[in-house]
Amino acid sequence: WSFVVATITEIPPVAFLPNFVVQRKVLKPLRTQTGGTIMAGKLAVDRGWAINVGGGFHHCSSDKGGGFCAYADITLAVKFLFERVQGVSKATIIDLDAHQGNGHERDFMDDHRVYIMDVYNRYIYPGDGFAKRAIKRKVELEWGTEDTEYLQKVHTHVEGALNEVKPDVIVYNAGTDILDGDPLGGLAISPQGIVKRDEVVFKAARSRRIPILMVTSGGYQKRTARIIADSILNLHNLGLIDKELAISGAGNPKVEQMIRDSAKDLTNLSLQ
Repeated sequence: WSFVVATITEIPPVAFLPNFVVQRKVLKPLRTQTGGTIMAGKLAVDRGWAINVGGGFHHCSSDKGGGFCAYADITLAVKFLFERVQGVSKATIIDLDAHQGNGHERDFMDDHRVYIMDVYNRYIYPGDGFAKRAIKRKVELEWGTEDTEYLQKVHTHVEGALNEVKPDVIVYNAGTDILDGDPLGGLAISPQGIVKRDEVVFKAARSRRIPILMVTSGGYQKRTARIIADSILNLHNLGLIDKELAISGAGNPKVEQMIRDSAKDLTNLSLQ
């Protein structure tokens, strides 16, 4: 219903739009991104890594949307892998969006196959105390946390999480709303800090030969699209993602332009 979608997306005028318009203009792009997360999960297991430049709707649980998130793509991807892909019986979710990932936390509350690490601003939405019970490694940040402290905590806890439990797949929720100046995140991480953060996570995964699926989640400044592109290029140049990115050849300008164009187009759809 248009009213329900307006409530989930926090855009009141949507309630007054004909439902066919809401389906086509609002929900179809979100369904496309959700399908991309599920597809990327399968690809990650097949080849060691995959990135959906979109998705990461971590406030949506299996029975309730919220916080701009209408579909529980992280939950769906993990359940798809458990049910359909041989050899996947344990998953670790590393959620580094500025907000607590209460959707997937509620979905996997009593599922011991899923280990959740969540690093977030303790003072902002959603403040879901019940969902926090599902977090195995919780890192609550203060307003205005900067690069040095943030990267040290990410490195320490990512290493700790993967040493504690070795999963069959990692789902990495790589929100860029941690960027300094983001109107919703309340943190103060530089563009270089975001690039380094993604590098830390991928290094930890690839050194252990654990397949990793990355989704881009929240980010509410125009410059986040470029930062996502720069981060993917950095992973590519370091060899943390394979040298074949749809078009073979490291440093190929077509590869770089493809990544930048994709990030620019799809990050505009990327939600919290």
